[in-house]
Amino acid sequence: MSNTYTQLYIHFVFAVKYRKAAILEEWEDRLQKYMTGIVQNNGHKLITINTMPDHLHMLVGLNPKQSISELMKLVKGDSSEFINKEGFTQRKFHWQDGYGAFSNSRSHIDGVVKYILNQKEHHAKKTFREEYLEMLRDYAVEYDEKYIFQDLLDG
Repeated sequence: MSNTYTQLYIHFVFAVKYRKAAILEEWEDRLQKYMTGIVQNNGHKLITINTMPDHLHMLVGLNPKQSISELMKLVKGDSSEFINKEGFTQRKFHWQDGYGAFSNSRSHIDGVVKYILNQKEHHAKKTFREEYLEMLRDYAVEYDEKYIFQDLLDG
């Protein structure tokens, strides 16, 4: 479309089902590369991605031709299928329903990239649940506690 210009940066966060520590260092690089391919093949720019054993962060330069929900459906569905086909986990792998999608201005990109790349250090001090709730508060997102990512013990 001519005369259409956008600058959309979205920080995505989503968790392994029941927040199980299922993403292992031995294969996280392959998963990240695979997910990068999904994002890029859909016309977006993956700026950075990082996984923790129980969740994932990625910063995407979003192409407005595709909705956020459609991109997440493809990223989560295709990456689950990849993990299961490759046999990376002993049991069937699933991402938990839902995700966080937080918009950022260009001036904040460097800070968001550093934040995503420093996840291991960050989580030495804070749980994923604490981090996620803090993000929701920082971005002034209204939420219902019962819909926050479930722990295995939550059922």
